[in-house]
Amino acid sequence: MKIYPKRVSGTFRNLKWLVMIVTLGVYYVTPWLRWDRGATAPDQAVLLDLPHRRFYFFFIEIWPQEVYYLTGLLILAALLLFLFTSLFGRVWCGYACPQTVWTDLFIWVERLVQGDRNKRMKLDKSPWTATKIAKKSLTHFIWLVLSVATGGAWVFYFADAPSLMTGLLTGEAPLAAYLAIAGLTFTTYSLGGLMREQVCTYMCPWPRIQGAMFDADTFLVSYKPDRGEPRGPHKKGESWVGRGDCIDCQACVAVCPVGIDIRNGPQLECIQCALCIDACNEIMDKIDRPRGLIDYETLAMPDARAKGEKPKIRLVRGRTIIYSLSILLTAAVMGYGLLTRGDLEMSVLRDRNPLFVPLSDGSVRNGYTIKILNKAHETRNFSIELSGIEGLALSRPNAVDRPDRVMVGPDDVQSVRLYVTAPADIVRSPVLANGEKAINIAIRDMESGAVASRNTVFRGPQSRSQGRR
Repeated sequence: MKIYPKRVSGTFRNLKWLVMIVTLGVYYVTPWLRWDRGATAPDQAVLLDLPHRRFYFFFIEIWPQEVYYLTGLLILAALLLFLFTSLFGRVWCGYACPQTVWTDLFIWVERLVQGDRNKRMKLDKSPWTATKIAKKSLTHFIWLVLSVATGGAWVFYFADAPSLMTGLLTGEAPLAAYLAIAGLTFTTYSLGGLMREQVCTYMCPWPRIQGAMFDADTFLVSYKPDRGEPRGPHKKGESWVGRGDCIDCQACVAVCPVGIDIRNGPQLECIQCALCIDACNEIMDKIDRPRGLIDYETLAMPDARAKGEKPKIRLVRGRTIIYSLSILLTAAVMGYGLLTRGDLEMSVLRDRNPLFVPLSDGSVRNGYTIKILNKAHETRNFSIELSGIEGLALSRPNAVDRPDRVMVGPDDVQSVRLYVTAPADIVRSPVLANGEKAINIAIRDMESGAVASRNTVFRGPQSRSQGRR
């Protein structure tokens, strides 16, 4: 059965408007913000650069090797969600979830074109006339425009927004961009315009998970039966003695975007949007009764009132302390990592086959591949240094002059092939008696002096005496 949410005004409805404006503003505007990173780096403030495998977020640049930062952000977001859920229930679902935000926007368009609840219900029951076709067509046209804008805004996060916009308008953008916009247009139009509350009830797993995070002190949108019952119609001038404040007007049901009756207690479908609070408060004002018949309260509060005790608010409790400490710890670890990370990294991979190559003069050669990550936005010159065994010689294929020097471009990764050779006297000495010796390969920025190094192993033939043991 189709649900026709009625328009309502009040504190929580205004809060939802504010959240909608802020979240949609952030979503649509962010790709157009600029951030100067130098001549060799993109100047888009937030950019997921897939071709170059970078994620830029204002002054932060995340490389593929630092994906743990993104993992940390996801953990931090999850912990924040757990904390707010344990405190205020499904407050995310009711205000900031993209499904809620776009559904609210689509309902606002529908109401703007077709009218409020009663007019929309009447329009749907009426025969198909030119007026009905015009209103329905205009509604769906605006929905499609908003859906295209949603998909278009999303692809701008993956490429330079001004350039991609020009390409989209001239038909020169990559096919992937058009396919992504088409897919997001379809999902936004379907989920926000057609399916609406069914997504929250049947498709989203969160309602089934969040129940485990509620306890007796979690604030939930609740009806107060101890004050509202027995319910029933009330005429002006009649006494309120022996009856509750609920006049059974169904206003709370009419405004509910998922079509439930909050008076039936906590329900899976409820997204805690609190519009029923605004609707009920309007009615209470009209009949000159105190506000708050429907309000945010905990499951423990009715029991406290029944005992004649003052209801207590317990925001600080075991689970909220654990979530808060986990959030602080995660944020501290990520912050420390970001503040202390350098702009130079390297990795070393030693050849496995063959383990070593004996040369005609009695020396032994090992092969290594090092990768140098230059995270700076400028070209850098590095020297390669070896330590751990005296007399090691360094060579590189096709590098006759200064094989221990390498240049890496700005914001780039360079793979370098190295040959490390131990002279014959070292091979015959006790240094390599057991067939291997730890060495260190380091790279040093010749201008700034910054160093990155990795330990590895140099292998050679095992001595016969060592082998007999």
